Amino acid sequence: MKIIFAGTPEFAAVALEALYAAGHDITLVLTQPDRPAGRGMQLQASPVKQCAQKHGTPVAQPVSLRLDGKYLDVAKEAHELLHATPHDVMVVAAYGLILPKSVLDIPRLGCINIHGSLLPRWRGAAPIHRAIEAGDAETGITIMQMEEGLDTGPMLLIESLPIGNDDTTGSLHDKLAALGGKMIVEALAKLEQGQLPATPQPEQGANYAAKIAKEEAALDFSQPAAELARKIRAFNPFPGASGRFGDTVIKLWQAQPVSVALRGEPGQVLSADAQAGIVVACGDGALLLTELQKPGGKRLPASEFLKGFALEGGRFV
Repeated sequence: MKIIFAGTPEFAAVALEALYAAGHDITLVLTQPDRPAGRGMQLQASPVKQCAQKHGTPVAQPVSLRLDGKYLDVAKEAHELLHATPHDVMVVAAYGLILPKSVLDIPRLGCINIHGSLLPRWRGAAPIHRAIEAGDAETGITIMQMEEGLDTGPMLLIESLPIGNDDTTGSLHDKLAALGGKMIVEALAKLEQGQLPATPQPEQGANYAAKIAKEEAALDFSQPAAELARKIRAFNPFPGASGRFGDTVIKLWQAQPVSVALRGEPGQVLSADAQAGIVVACGDGALLLTELQKPGGKRLPASEFLKGFALEGGRFV
């Protein structure tokens, strides 16, 4: 099957690699423009672009596909390229640009999206983060037919997987990326055979996974310890949960709720030593912090962190 693929991050690159491995003919790859990254803020190609170049596939990086606004000429050029490129279907995964109806209508078999949640739950930009933050017991991948609404299209395949108590967004991302790659290959095989029925999404249970804002990283220790532990897992590796201790913002990478006899004001450090660990009072219960990072430093286990940073008797605010 001839495919145009649209995606940008590693999640999408895993699916693209699976399509190559399955023998599909990827005739064009769309991805976001190169962005500055790293310490030197040098322009870097997206994981999807790197994957496409490795396989010798043409790559296009339009800043917009909408036939209006200041990028009209760029969008027109992209539309012409899509019309001129032989393909049966477009596969989309975490592309980052809105596909207008004028693009959705181009492929003979439409546009198929790989979405990292059990739709209709967690439509939107950050389904993995929000599922962990909310304490969901499971998540999964939905392969869906795209339409103009945000992740509202009919479902073609859906498969779930459990969210472990120690899963972070990073670890869950990797599991879902692998699952998405497997499922899109399966979906296209069914599509070629005419055996991929579409099921409309129910509106009951639909909600929106808003993009993660950096300001969400600052923890409020008046919240219950269980909620804060989920936030820490949800914001690992981005944007990284944090707490302010005096004038220092400390990144908190791993923690778990614990029961303690001592009580204290929210944010108060109840213990900070190698034996008892770093225990911080919360609005309900307490958090045992097990991996931390000070500005300019490395992520460290609590015992190592305490060798270079005193927390005893202090308070996170």
